[in-house]
Amino acid sequence: MAWVAIDAGTSVIKAVAFADDGREIAVARQRTAVLHPRIDFSEQRMEDVWSAVVETVRTVMSQIEERVRGIVSTAQGDGSWLVDELGRPAGHAILWSDGRAAEIVERWRNAGVVERSFRTSGSVTYPGLPNAAFAWLEKYEPERIRRARWSLTCNGWIHAQLTGRFVADLTDASNPFSDVMRGEYSPEVLAMYEVEKYAAILPPIAKGSHACAPLTETAAIELGLPAGTPVVMAPYDIVSTAYGSGAAMDGQACVILGTTICAEVITASLDLSRPPSGTTIALGDSLHLRAMPTLTGCQALDWAATLLQVDGLLALGELAAQAQSGSGGVYFLPYLSTAGERSPFLDPAARGSFHGISLVTKRTQMARAVYEGLSFVIRECLETATQGHLHEVRVCGGGARSDLWCQMIADVTNIAVIRSADSEVGARGAHLFALAATGEIESIAAGVQKFVTTGTDFQPSPQAHRFYAERFETFRKLRDLARDQWLVLAGER
Repeated sequence: MAWVAIDAGTSVIKAVAFADDGREIAVARQRTAVLHPRIDFSEQRMEDVWSAVVETVRTVMSQIEERVRGIVSTAQGDGSWLVDELGRPAGHAILWSDGRAAEIVERWRNAGVVERSFRTSGSVTYPGLPNAAFAWLEKYEPERIRRARWSLTCNGWIHAQLTGRFVADLTDASNPFSDVMRGEYSPEVLAMYEVEKYAAILPPIAKGSHACAPLTETAAIELGLPAGTPVVMAPYDIVSTAYGSGAAMDGQACVILGTTICAEVITASLDLSRPPSGTTIALGDSLHLRAMPTLTGCQALDWAATLLQVDGLLALGELAAQAQSGSGGVYFLPYLSTAGERSPFLDPAARGSFHGISLVTKRTQMARAVYEGLSFVIRECLETATQGHLHEVRVCGGGARSDLWCQMIADVTNIAVIRSADSEVGARGAHLFALAATGEIESIAAGVQKFVTTGTDFQPSPQAHRFYAERFETFRKLRDLARDQWLVLAGER
């Protein structure tokens, strides 16, 4: 028997088959396009995402002999995937990386709404969330939001296609409208953002056994599976990835080095009186995930590879390794998203920049400065997310393949970095959730002990940490000085 786990990322859809002993026995991947009809828009055709799910699942099915015990899905979070009364897309999905509502979010921030809502939701709002999407659509495309019956997430859309149900997983429902301590939507938060009229399009929150439903006949025909096959809605991708990396209990941490960099810590102690920052996700069992998902991650490396004219991330890492620590005095602020930044601070106007360049600056130093800038962001995110010292952090995602970067993160943060040995960590976490939800294992933590394997560990160098600690303070000072420049540039835009 086998479980098939769907992991629908922003740019790649994956399906992974796991045998009863936990082995990955088949993997299929398909890229999906992110549309930018305007520079600050990030959208996807919902039909294309579902087609990619069908294609990858069918490909995996063709590669295995085992019968499928069940299907589980995880996906990119946030955004607004609107469907009409018949469950058809009401336009393109608005993604988490969308920046069209930046002015609306800035108005909320200046009015103190963002801080007030944090005291209930535990999350700092930003343009790629449904509250911002609702407000923008009401102003600029009112007919579209009037057609909407449900505002789903990517995982909600996939689950609806599989089961015919319109629901939200507890983790997806946590931001931005929840009372995160209660695990329920908050009418007060909806009212703060003046979108209470749209409460009816928020799908019911599926908890516990309600996260499971049977595969419909229509979906069964498309996928080539028996109707009635159990379908489990797992937490959204940053939570599933934490589980798959081995972080499932209080005090454990994970950093995802993917499209976004997401530093996250599981905690049993939640303090909403702290300065607002990041995202808080309810996990159930009195646990929460404090996450600092940035808007720019490995995309900055892709950008740098193109800028410096090298062939991909492996070549970029080799180029950076030729420069000494400190990058010859060059600093890089890695805020490249057109939507600005959301973690560990909110600023839709944030933009990237190099500092300290001169006529003697080399390409190698610029390459290393990009890795160092991203590593400083990771340190700041981890320090903001946790209330105590971390002894280790699990890393995963495409960026974790770089030994240079993993060692740099260890040196910058002064925390041991442990790389996952699994190739599809998000799918692994979704699989563990499915096993726990269906009673095949006692808990996700028990599944971690049984199925999660670790690879290389990177220990911090005290000497390197002392060196980077000074540069980290300079990095933050440069960032503070750059804020006035961001406002000037925003005025031009």
